Parts: sequence; structure tokens; C-alpha cells
Amino acid sequence: MQSIWSLETEFTKRKSLEQDISVDVAVIGAGMAGLLTAYLLKEKGVQVAVIEANTIASGQTKNTTAKITAQHNLIYNKLIIDVGERKARQYAVANQLAVEKYANLIQRNGIDCNFERKSAYVYSMDNNKLLKEELRAMQMLDLDAEFVERTTLPFPIKGAIKLSHQAQFNPLKFLKPITEELTIYEHTIVHEVKENTIITNHGKVKAEHIVFATHFPFVNVPGFYFARMHQQRSYVVAFENCDKLDGMYIDEADGGYSFRNYGNLLLVGGAGHRTGENGEGGAYEQIREQAKQWFPNAIERYHWSAQDCMTLDGVPYIGHFAPLEKNWYVATGFNKWGMTSSMVSAMIISDMIVGQNTKFAEVFSPQRFVVSASIKTLLEDGMKAVSGLSTQALLIPKTHFDELPNGHGGVVEYNGMKVGVYKNEKGEAFVVSTRCPHLGCQLEWNPDEKTWDCPCHGSRFDFKGNLINNPSTTNLIKY
Repeated sequence: MQSIWSLETEFTKRKSLEQDISVDVAVIGAGMAGLLTAYLLKEKGVQVAVIEANTIASGQTKNTTAKITAQHNLIYNKLIIDVGERKARQYAVANQLAVEKYANLIQRNGIDCNFERKSAYVYSMDNNKLLKEELRAMQMLDLDAEFVERTTLPFPIKGAIKLSHQAQFNPLKFLKPITEELTIYEHTIVHEVKENTIITNHGKVKAEHIVFATHFPFVNVPGFYFARMHQQRSYVVAFENCDKLDGMYIDEADGGYSFRNYGNLLLVGGAGHRTGENGEGGAYEQIREQAKQWFPNAIERYHWSAQDCMTLDGVPYIGHFAPLEKNWYVATGFNKWGMTSSMVSAMIISDMIVGQNTKFAEVFSPQRFVVSASIKTLLEDGMKAVSGLSTQALLIPKTHFDELPNGHGGVVEYNGMKVGVYKNEKGEAFVVSTRCPHLGCQLEWNPDEKTWDCPCHGSRFDFKGNLINNPSTTNLIKY
């Protein structure tokens, strides 16, 4: 399952770190956020190196739907209520500036990345009230928003908020020329970070400033990001033979669908769930069946999935990693809006490192805690963690190894042990520990992707036990 972006773009391979080095800034993670941060720092004359455990853009960046927009579902009315108009305006200004920053970079460098100006829409099937409240908030913050009742969607709606002058693109085509002049070390795994030293499998990197742009921070203390975020998965199917839409669309309701065109394709996203909670499977099939109702002649060409870090209050954590680590920085918790959030992160962190004042940084501060906006999610995430830990420690599997059919995976009992087993169609078994190496929660089987997923903090592993997604940094124990 590869995204259309991955199939269309190939990056120049980079060497691993070969010796100890010293730089002004080390960026850990070669996704959109890390690479943009490195690029803006290089523009400011800073010596910077990017450390990547795998390859360029091999994480979440390659799986985005690549919408560049300041319209992040229904965010602005909530922000005004939770943190006030001033900080809500910071969020709006930062994200709209991010849209224009992309446009300027692409134009200035002549980057061919299918960049298109498009309107962004949040639509509702049944709730005009929430849309009207959001519209008032957006207009209060001087965003170019309007209410519309008719769209090019293939089904009736109650209404939609249209935000003009947004954009969409191919993110990997954009990154290819951006990365050409950057110093990047691939297949260099970070084992530990101590003060100003990064310890990897190929040597040490000393840096005056260290940026964690690893999707989910792998350092638990300080920061405690594992207690302030969870992860969600979503799925995308790309179809041919569908009507062309006039913009980018997302449903305001949980369980709804998103849409955007790319050339002759229509990308339909949805079927989302918390990571580790897809035991029954069928996510892709849900999208396929729904799309067939809207577009009877649709032909599937590609399908893939994405994973997103969700913060307690719906705002990313961008800035200083922790109060006692003044020269550490973090960019995480993009809440499904990774393209604009990556650019916002790059602007804020690069300015902080060179001592420039960023007027919109306050709302994104990782040290914030807004009780009214955070407490409900904090309690829910805490309960999930307790449940995952207790399940691993106490629950005895009802299924025995021999009872698991070929082509299926699950948690079973084998020789008095609780293990995770996947049997392929030939009956070959792959047996792993069900204990997540991160903090010990019980992993759950994801039949759509044949992976072991952690419902507590979102680490993922393939059926052989190899690490796919952090915050875990090690593979599963294999039997």
C-alpha cells in the first residue's frame, strides 16, 4: 500500500552518519516539519544537519492528503471560547501565513509539485448551527470565509463554510528540490539524547540546538508528551472516473469523509479510528462501498493510510521541548493538519533558534495547559492507558494458537504464554510479544494493514514485529 506521492517521487539516497560531528542545529526527523525547519535555518545562515532513522519522507509525510489550509475543521470558535480572541487570531495568522509561505517558496524556486490554489470547505450533513458559529468566529479573525448551501459534492448537505485562497499539492515533489542542498543522514537511528549530544547507531552529533521533529517524541521525560497525546489512523482510497470537485472538502462530523482531486483522481478519506482500535477491520471497504454509491463508475487505483498525533486541546505543540531544556525544540501533535502545521513549526522554531521574535508562537507553546479544553481528552487518554496496561497484565486470551485460522492475526494462548500471532495463507506463523516496548500496553491486531498497533500511544509494528511508528524505538520480542 503506497500513496500516489510515493509512487511518483524518488529521493536521492543519503549516507548514514560515518563519524562524530558538531553542528549549530541538529534536526531529528526528515519529514515535512523537520526538513522545512532545516531549510529555513539554512536560509538564515545556520549550520544544520538532519538525522533520519529511515529515509527522507518515509514516515507520515508520504501518507498525507496534502491539503494546505488554515481551515482545520471547526477550530476557531472553540479557540475563542477556550483561549480568547488574541490567541485564536495567532493560530489563524500563523496558518494563513503558512499557506502563503508554501506558495512563495514554490514560485521563487520554480518547483513543479502540482500546486493549485483551491477553496477549502467544511460541510455538514445535518448541523447548520455549528457551521454558523464557526463562520462568525472565522470572520471575527479576518479569515476570508463565507457560508454556502450548494457545492459540487455528490450528495446533499445542510451547508458548508468556504475559505478561499487555500491550496493543495504533491508533498514529495515539493520536498525533492527543497532537500537537495540539505545535509541529511539516513538510516541513522537515535538511541539517546543527553543535553547537547545525540547518540546514534553510527556516532554522536553535538549541537547547540536540537529539534525533535519525529512525529511523536520518543523521549518520555522531560516533556511527558506520551501523556498529552494519542494517535489516530485514517484511510484514503484514490479513484478514477469520478466527478471533478471545485475544492477540498471535509465533514465536520466524526465518521465523515474528506475529498480532494489530484489530476484525474479523486482522493476519498475517512473510516478513521484511534490507533489500536480496528479489530474488526473493513476500513478500506467502508470507503469503497460509500464511493460506489456516489460514483457508480469509480475505479480504484491506489489506497493507503495515515497516522496523526492528537493533542489534548486540538492545537499542536510547537516550541521549547521542556522548561529545563532551553535548547531543545519540538514540533508535534498536528491533529490531521500536518502541512500547514509543519510550516508553522519551521517558522516558529527557526526564528526561536536565531533569536527572532515570532508574534504567533504563544498559542502553540508546549508548556500550556488549558483546563477547559484539555481535561476531557486527558481523562479519556488516561483511561485508555490504564486499560491497555491492565489488559496486558491480567487478560487471559480466549483463543488458542491452533484455533487461529490461516490469513488471520490475534492475541492467543500458546504454551501457557500470551502472544501475538499472524498466520499467513500458507499457515506459516509469525509470533511476537503483545507488550508494547514503549510503556507496556497490550498491542491489538489491525487486520486491514496486518500490523500490531498500540491503543495507548500509537506505536505500530508489522506482523513480523518490526517497528513502523514511534514513540517506541525498538522492535517487538519475536518467538
